[in-house]
Amino acid sequence: MAISILGIINFLSPKDRASRRLARDVPYGQARRQKLDIYAPGKADAPLPVVFFVYGGSWSDGDRRNYGFVGRALAAQGFVTVVADYRLVPEIEYPGFLADCAQAFDWVIDNIAHYGGDAQRVAVMGHSAGAYNALMLVLDPAYLAAKGLLAHVRCAVGLSGPYDFFPFDGPISLRTFGAVTQPEQTQPINHVTASAPPMLLASGDKDALVYPRNTVALAARLRHAGVAAEEVHYPGLGHPGTLMALGRPLRRIAPVLADVTAYLRRHLG
Repeated sequence: MAISILGIINFLSPKDRASRRLARDVPYGQARRQKLDIYAPGKADAPLPVVFFVYGGSWSDGDRRNYGFVGRALAAQGFVTVVADYRLVPEIEYPGFLADCAQAFDWVIDNIAHYGGDAQRVAVMGHSAGAYNALMLVLDPAYLAAKGLLAHVRCAVGLSGPYDFFPFDGPISLRTFGAVTQPEQTQPINHVTASAPPMLLASGDKDALVYPRNTVALAARLRHAGVAAEEVHYPGLGHPGTLMALGRPLRRIAPVLADVTAYLRRHLG
């Protein structure tokens, strides 16, 4: 089995002692990759708010087991945190990965109470392609709104996500979206309405993979629609920085975890 750099970092990262992995390899569907892990605070006396975290990887790579440092970081702050795998290109094509994320979210709403989570206080969150997936779930009416699930979402957090990248001009976007017959509909920015949940959008100013203009453009479109959108730009951070700063010991490079935690507490209680 190949070992990724992120997997090594996750393995070597000190664990947040105030957290625990509550469940692993929980199936939310029949496919091999349709599984999720759940993290929670070490001690909890009442149903806790929930964070549904979606990792990135250019829609063609990723493994939930490499994101335990994210699950534990958020759990230590008081959130039941779910990290789900989803099928990837080329096993599936767009919008299959979005359908998987929506199916995983549906499972969370139906089952998270058994793990100490409050299904009425949920945030969706993602990094990079995962931020795209997370925000498409709440913006495109074909997903959570179509299933009557959007009301469960109190807020959304996007870290270094691509939200406004048509026309496609890079190998990743061309491979993933180039054959779509209605390409404009693949863009989160084109699905913004007043019904969108409040959002925190963050980016590193030195991101040369997903340019910060994606964050700027989506935040502006949300505010124009009357949606509360907070925008944070971290000087000196590149594309992976907003993710790595969630874990130990790299939190010193930028206050991403502190900013995300404060935002989630304001909206989830």
